Amino acid sequence: MREMKDSGVKWIGNIPEVWDQKHLKYLCSITTGNEDTQNADPEGTFPFYVRSPEVERCNRYTFDGEGILVAGDGAGAGRVFHHAFGKYAIHQRVYLLYDFKINTSFLHYYISNLFPQLMNYGSAQSTVPSLRLPMLQNFNVVIPSLKEQQLITRFLYSKCAEIDSISEDIRKEIETLQEYRKSIITEAVTKGLDPNVEMKDSGVEWIGMIPNSWELEKGKYVFIQKNERGNTICLQLLSPTQKYGVIPQDKYEELSGMKAVKLNEKVDLSELKTVHKGAFCISLRSFQGGFEYSDYEGVVSPAYQIFYPTRNICDDYYRYLFKTQGFIQEMNSFTMSLRDGKNIAFEDFGNSLIPVPPLSIQNDIATFLNTKCSEIDSIIADKQKQLDVLAEYRKSLIYEYVTGKKEVPTK
Repeated sequence: MREMKDSGVKWIGNIPEVWDQKHLKYLCSITTGNEDTQNADPEGTFPFYVRSPEVERCNRYTFDGEGILVAGDGAGAGRVFHHAFGKYAIHQRVYLLYDFKINTSFLHYYISNLFPQLMNYGSAQSTVPSLRLPMLQNFNVVIPSLKEQQLITRFLYSKCAEIDSISEDIRKEIETLQEYRKSIITEAVTKGLDPNVEMKDSGVEWIGMIPNSWELEKGKYVFIQKNERGNTICLQLLSPTQKYGVIPQDKYEELSGMKAVKLNEKVDLSELKTVHKGAFCISLRSFQGGFEYSDYEGVVSPAYQIFYPTRNICDDYYRYLFKTQGFIQEMNSFTMSLRDGKNIAFEDFGNSLIPVPPLSIQNDIATFLNTKCSEIDSIIADKQKQLDVLAEYRKSLIYEYVTGKKEVPTK
């Protein structure tokens, strides 16, 4: 077993006695994209790491060679997201590492694994969501001999390929389950649960055939929009979300791990729109399917549209209906691109035909879907845990070998 020494860096730990250490700035050149578009070459330039698909509007730095790209700001600041070869273009908020004096693949494994640890360590969190150049330049890199760099790289490439292959198979299984879940919901909310029931043509393309006992009505005859202000029951701020529905902001932060958009302190809470339990809220991202249900009392921004059923319905039936791909595409037909600022209006929904099964059938469908979807979601959650375990194993594997805590086995 080889002799180890303290690296002097807590998040690196011990390293082999014979390994060296240097700051990143001594091992490669580091630059960012700039605003020079004189040498733009949109034909054959791949890949484009830019925000706008229109080349003439991009601030970027074109580069031809081998490089490692690091996000400079935003939620992914510090993320090492590509080891690139060839000719490509880079956004000005992306750092480019090039002209390497070390095995590039070894360095890529090293910084992609250890740099996020530095970003999350102690005071380094204050740099998020913006990565400053000095922090990147002074990043500690431990350096084995060139021969050992190559051995480690080949070993990790093989091992990570195995892990990635297993992970990809699991991801495909999750995608299949998610598609299966969608198909079950669509079939149930538009065709019912009885495969032998007599059917009729709804005359609506996204709905297709429906049972004879079902009705079709415009949304405005089943729901009504309301613009109440200042909830006298509860003034807690709610966040309409596509993943969790309409929930309190603190619950959203707990579930998502993200910060909710806060209202300006000067906002008069009495002017916010009231949301009662059982309301539906049209999210600002309705083009992705943003008809969200609220189990809570509270208030939301006046920008949201709130509507309630005008009759006795099964809430869960319509929660499922509003998430079907056919319904979402129907609502999309009323919108322009998000850049044009057009969101779905209640009026558009109100003039659209939706299925209205008998209430008892709505309840049966909702009960069936609640059970079935819960089963599928449980399987997906288990597979997601498998992915998490594999990702953690991959990370620890890389860490142990690029810091020399484990040696590459030799035959």
